[in-house]
Amino acid sequence: MTFSLNEVEATAKRATRGAGYAWGVAEEAAKATRWLCVQGFDGPAILAQLLKQKFAPHLEHHIPEARDGMWTGARDLCPLMTGSALSDFPDALSQGKVLISNVAAPLLLLPFVATMAKKLKSTLEITLDGVSATTDGVHLSCGDFGMERANRVGITETGRIRPTRSLHSRADPDPGAWQFLNTVAHRTYAPATEESRLLGAGSGLSDND
Repeated sequence: MTFSLNEVEATAKRATRGAGYAWGVAEEAAKATRWLCVQGFDGPAILAQLLKQKFAPHLEHHIPEARDGMWTGARDLCPLMTGSALSDFPDALSQGKVLISNVAAPLLLLPFVATMAKKLKSTLEITLDGVSATTDGVHLSCGDFGMERANRVGITETGRIRPTRSLHSRADPDPGAWQFLNTVAHRTYAPATEESRLLGAGSGLSDND
């Protein structure tokens, strides 16, 4: 079953928030998931892969710090937090290359690298344990691949991008991953109160005489 990109974005946002991330991070996750779907990847499955690891309660262990020229953390890095740091500091490439170690669900870094490319008006290459992808911010050049974790990530500027992946207007997520995201998303729905139930039932208790 296919879904619109708007449906994917809305579900990804609520699922990320339901997993314990702040709304701002959830918005970034939603945009990233949508971007991956546009590029033909199963964005919901990649996001579900991350959320199942339950980083949010101890997020301080999964945020990158620069140590001896390498971005690393106390434990596996969260790609949402790492990606946000990359997007916020495009001049991180001023020294030629960014090196990052031990990233979970690393394909989620691709949309953030695309954001960097747009800001720099350049083409960037990201290498995930030897698998390379290039992006100019809109297009992506790489084969189909999956990866649960990357031990070593490198990001650098490169030449022109070609050829590129076909762009998609709908998503066809893995059913199990889609169900997982919807289940987690339901945590954001406020439970009904007696007042809200009465309001939802109409004006049965109002006196309009």
